[in-house]
Amino acid sequence: MSDSTSSGPVLAADGTPLKRSLARALRMQKMRALMLIAPLLLFVLLTFILPIADMLFRSVENQIVSETLPKTVVALQDWDADSGEAPGEDVYAALAVDMKAAAEAKLHTRVGSRLNYEKPGISSLFRKAGRKVKKWDVENGGPFKEQFIKIHKGWGDPDVWRTIQTYSPRLTNGYFLNAADMQKGADGAEWRPENEQIYWTLFIRTMIMSLAITCSCIILGYPVAWILANLPARTANLLMILVLLPFWTSLLVRTSAWKVMLQQQGVINETLVWLGLVADDARLVMINNQFGTIVAMTHILLPFMILPMYSVMQTIKPTYLRAAKSLGATNWTAFWRVYFPQSVPGIGAGSILVFILAIGYYITPELVGGTKGVFISNRIAFHISSSLNWGLAAALGTILLVVVLILYWAYDKIVGIDNVKLG
Repeated sequence: MSDSTSSGPVLAADGTPLKRSLARALRMQKMRALMLIAPLLLFVLLTFILPIADMLFRSVENQIVSETLPKTVVALQDWDADSGEAPGEDVYAALAVDMKAAAEAKLHTRVGSRLNYEKPGISSLFRKAGRKVKKWDVENGGPFKEQFIKIHKGWGDPDVWRTIQTYSPRLTNGYFLNAADMQKGADGAEWRPENEQIYWTLFIRTMIMSLAITCSCIILGYPVAWILANLPARTANLLMILVLLPFWTSLLVRTSAWKVMLQQQGVINETLVWLGLVADDARLVMINNQFGTIVAMTHILLPFMILPMYSVMQTIKPTYLRAAKSLGATNWTAFWRVYFPQSVPGIGAGSILVFILAIGYYITPELVGGTKGVFISNRIAFHISSSLNWGLAAALGTILLVVVLILYWAYDKIVGIDNVKLG
């Protein structure tokens, strides 16, 4: 029997089409799921994504020159920087107007500090000129060229004006050039004088020492993780407290303890002298160098290597080794051919964790590294807190971030990130 209603849409209990009702229910389910993870997404956005975006912007941002000296920047566009002569009166007149407005708003020292990063000594020109120009009649007090040069002879130096012209655009690559030990010259990018090249050395030192710290943590952590994974659970849990104990002690206290132990009058040297292994006048120098940094940071980061390896080793069944031995393998062959390959994911996870943490440390290298054991992170901290050159600090941080991403990509291509496990 045919029924005309049988060809119509299937209805839900409330009379609405079933397809529409299911779509509405699915939307409500997605909205509930989104609301559950919204706090986490907001937290990641505010504490991770936005700070990184701000760092990337600060590494190229250069608005202060064009905003503080707008008329001067426009007037300098017609000046030939290669002429070897200072610009004409029109540029100085524009500078007088801009300088007076900046001095009244107390902004002239900021632009001076910004340009001082590129040409040391230029900040004093702006400070002295700001105090004088504030009293000038910029409408009828010209000509201004002689007056500026009278304030400071540097205003007649073409290099000063070339610096202002070079760093007048709103965006600049100058911070990245400085971070690569380069600078903007008359013919483009050029290397800084050899005695001013420090950042490449610090980058290379950071990578090499972080790799050394990672290898040290693998060598020291693997036997500990193996012992913990093969002991009875009760004993392993008690010994795990010793592994976690450093987490319950302040980082500053642990670093200071190593500083006391490693110094020439410290515990280690005193013990070696007492045992007769080292002469009293030939004590070992283990502090304020790379050795001290590697030792202290290996101790601090060792738990981050042990925990991933231990969690992976726990999943390796002892029957695999017994089966290998029953087939004629020696203890070493059974370990190397059967046990070790299964523990590699834990080594990979611990290595990535330790290496990334190591290249970002700056407290420990600052305290025990001296001048030869500091990392690039120490220079970043210096520019943020002391020199206030946030643009250069952002450029250095961006380069460090790119290096980490490249190493992460290389690790994924060689080993495979899917093989990294935490247990």
